[in-house]
Amino acid sequence: MLADRQLLRALAAELIGTFALVFAGAGAVMVDAQTGALGHVGVAISFGLVIMVMIYAVGHISGAHFNPAVSFGFALTRHFPWPRVAVYWAAQFAGALLAAGILRASLGDVAHVGATLPSGSQAQSFLWEVVLTFFLMFVIMAVATDTRAIGEAAAIAIGGTVGLDAMFGGPISGASLNPARSLGPALVSGDLHAVWLYLTAPLLGAALGAIAYQFVRDEQPRPAELHELETREEPA
Repeated sequence: MLADRQLLRALAAELIGTFALVFAGAGAVMVDAQTGALGHVGVAISFGLVIMVMIYAVGHISGAHFNPAVSFGFALTRHFPWPRVAVYWAAQFAGALLAAGILRASLGDVAHVGATLPSGSQAQSFLWEVVLTFFLMFVIMAVATDTRAIGEAAAIAIGGTVGLDAMFGGPISGASLNPARSLGPALVSGDLHAVWLYLTAPLLGAALGAIAYQFVRDEQPRPAELHELETREEPA
């Protein structure tokens, strides 16, 4: 019963966090399209900031994935149980759909409800989404799974990566990095022509990023630890 309650709270946190991401991020795209007040840099900063503050808010409750690709990358590298992936995805997609629905109801179909769309070819955007999500998952693995990293800085590092990706990648692919962030606005706006790449490329990028960090993290004991282990193994 306690485990069920903890899972329910975690799912609620994922829904709220993903809702905040889409409402603030896609909302920033819509507000800028309508008023010109934010600019591309302002939109990128909005995405980074909302991720940062929501990690601080609920990271200790759900792990603050807010992204099906992140849940997938964690599960692939055994940092998250596979049976929970489906329910996390459900909560994340629900939060994204709810946010997109409220944006559409309040602002109209401005900028396709902040949907991510390729500026060039779909193949180009697919490649960029893979690379951008690789960067994001690599950083997440570093600060969230490696005890040598500074835990208090995790939200800043992850939010900074999202903002950085959006800053230089947004004009090319939209810098989604997140299937839920793209699917919610796409469904609500009805513009589904490129949604396939935003569902698949982040999953591939997250898998590659997670595996790459597992390879480079090098958890072999340091020299002092090796000496201590050797001392323990010496016969009395």
